[in-house]
Amino acid sequence: MQKVIIADDEERICRLIEALIDWKSLHMEVAAVAHNGLEAAELVRQTEPDILITDIRMPGCSGLELIEKVKKERPELEIIIISGYAHFDYAKSAIKFGVGEYLLKPINKAELTMTLERLRTKIEGRIREQEDKQQLERKSRHDVQRLRELLLERLLEQKEEPLTFERLKDEYYLDMAPGCFQAVWLKIDSPEGELGEEGKRIVIERAGRLLLSSLSGKCFDMLCKEQDWGGYIGIINYTKERQEEIRRILKDCLNQLESGKNLYGDLFFSMAVGCVVTEPSKIGKSLREASVMIEERLVKGTGRLLDYMPEGHSSLHEKSLLEKYLRTITHAIEIMSEEEALKALDEIRTEVSGVRDVRGYELLELVNSCGALFLSQVESRDRREKLRHFTERCRQCGSQEALFKVLDGLQKTYIRELVQQREGEMVRPIRQAKLYIQNHFSEPITQEEVSSAVGLSSTYFSALFKKEEGEGFARYLTAVRMEKAKILLRESNASVSEICRRVGYNDLKHFTHNFEKATGLKPSAYRKLYG
Repeated sequence: MQKVIIADDEERICRLIEALIDWKSLHMEVAAVAHNGLEAAELVRQTEPDILITDIRMPGCSGLELIEKVKKERPELEIIIISGYAHFDYAKSAIKFGVGEYLLKPINKAELTMTLERLRTKIEGRIREQEDKQQLERKSRHDVQRLRELLLERLLEQKEEPLTFERLKDEYYLDMAPGCFQAVWLKIDSPEGELGEEGKRIVIERAGRLLLSSLSGKCFDMLCKEQDWGGYIGIINYTKERQEEIRRILKDCLNQLESGKNLYGDLFFSMAVGCVVTEPSKIGKSLREASVMIEERLVKGTGRLLDYMPEGHSSLHEKSLLEKYLRTITHAIEIMSEEEALKALDEIRTEVSGVRDVRGYELLELVNSCGALFLSQVESRDRREKLRHFTERCRQCGSQEALFKVLDGLQKTYIRELVQQREGEMVRPIRQAKLYIQNHFSEPITQEEVSSAVGLSSTYFSALFKKEEGEGFARYLTAVRMEKAKILLRESNASVSEICRRVGYNDLKHFTHNFEKATGLKPSAYRKLYG
């Protein structure tokens, strides 16, 4: 609904205008009525109408003064002047203020209605134009942001052609200038499930806002991208004179995050910076250095600004460690032993603890490789997805301890699944064997016959049956037959010899012996007592 204000010092004119028009059919409503110019100006401020209908002459301030005042505050306000004077000067003044609708008294219903319809169409068109423009601007901003994020991804993967100032401006809309370029990597580590997805989202957004606001006004331009596993990567561009100031700002930003981390739960913040470069073509080098440097938190601890890059590699022999791990973990999987799996992990842990100069990225790569090797030995239809989840969990670890804990969790989870699967595979044939016995106990069945029926060798079946039931096949079969015999003795008039035959015995003496052994009574005595 479009809102209309009517302003005229004659109350009858106001009432006439209100009554004359079918406002609902025009999708309009009279929001307020004023009887002088000052009142009308205040109502325009309060109600923010779309259309003002005003007389030229009113007490307090004239219609033209009112128009001048409200047009300064609301340039888009549409105005209809109603006057009893057909003076050119009035129309000329109205045009000067952007008013093109000038109607003479007495008011003509059809003329006023047509004028309102024309203004309604104009307002609706303007609103659509504004919405289209806003949508286009949003899309444009989104497209530019996505373009910049792709640039960061390509730089990390070393797939981007050398950058120049011209390319940064023309292709990525970045106003970067000669000076220093430096990569920044903010990492947020949290235990799985600690915050939940929504809580994690809030923390990441707040951290991002703090980082960007802290650097705002200190840099020529910034390029930043949120990381799926928690944190931000970015490139900042600043003058050489600000180098120490920028480092201090980053450190202060990290300290603020650290001081408030207990509000969110068990969170860990770290920050790494790459080398300072002066050429756009070297931005990728700084970015990749920061991506390696951020992993140093695994060995140096979280809550630090990591800005020193040791040269070369440590003395960690990853290949021999992985070969040793593979042998031990393969054996652990074969025997389905959590203890053996832990032994494989402890061997890695012990070896790493003996290397003084181990690098964070080496440690991460080692644990990721162990996880991949472990999963390669486990039969699984969704192995790739499990590996992706494991790698993501490793990226959220802020220490060696947490990293090895994730690997330990992976090993325990899937070895337990193997045990359950194997137990299920063992239970199934025993369940089938018991059903077979229930259906065939009256026949002279043997262990060989039943084991063959469930697809197992007699020897393996015997051992498996005893393990699951706590007694051998023969004892179980006898117990089933005796229970059936007791039911027949209590509930039928069949002779003992007939019952003997019906429960699978050909020898009455043998049946009687087994029955007396099971119940402490002879069959006839049992019937007298319970029949």
